[in-house]
Amino acid sequence: MTPRWLRLAMGAGIAFLWLPVALLVAYAFSADPVPFRWGGFSTRWFAALAANDRLLEAAWLSLRVAAGAASLAVLLGGATGWVLARHGPFAGRAALGALAGAPLVLPEVVTGLSLLLFFVALEGATGWPEGRGALTVLLAHATLGTAYVAVVIQSRLASAERDLEEAARDLGAGPATAFATVTLPLMAPSLAAGWLLAFTLSLDDVVIASFVSGPAGTTLPVALFSMLRLGMTPEVNALATLLLAAAGIALALVGWLLRPRDRN
Repeated sequence: MTPRWLRLAMGAGIAFLWLPVALLVAYAFSADPVPFRWGGFSTRWFAALAANDRLLEAAWLSLRVAAGAASLAVLLGGATGWVLARHGPFAGRAALGALAGAPLVLPEVVTGLSLLLFFVALEGATGWPEGRGALTVLLAHATLGTAYVAVVIQSRLASAERDLEEAARDLGAGPATAFATVTLPLMAPSLAAGWLLAFTLSLDDVVIASFVSGPAGTTLPVALFSMLRLGMTPEVNALATLLLAAAGIALALVGWLLRPRDRN
């Protein structure tokens, strides 16, 4: 039985983490123009947010960047995780695993600064990319998402038995056919979960995006951060509530896709 003091400590920790979030959601429905003062229930700030062209443009850009970054991360991370899980020892395996997982442990400030220096050097050497914008943000977020997708795919394939793949090869299927008909379906739930995870990471990133974005690549988190420096507004509460709901739905889908399934 869990000791009482441990339950109290856990409850206090959860309250400390989630009480500010609950207050933010509550004040998003306040009619008072002061962000942290209750003035009666109202949805006026969600309507005001819908009429804010700057935030809507930034939100649409964030969605496009997140979708593109997640798709690229699934391709690169899926291939990396498959190689690490299904191939035996080979030259450079340790280096590949270390490089693929480096973004997981590096501070985002270091990642953002290094990517900025890389893009500047690349532009000076080749002329591409021309300045910083949505493309550089997409590539930076794909780099981060690749590491997470690779870990998800590698863990999925490491726990999956190879019997079906070996049976397909024994029955005459070539490597490409066995991969397409057996391995890929095994990876499909993890690929979908990795896509959602990379999408969520891209959608709420502000540190890396602030380094590699420019005037033409202002994502929603960056625009929101710039607004906060001028003072909170009730529209920010409404926006944060919608972002929280979107992140919660995405994480719920990830959990559903990765849940254990009955094979019977």
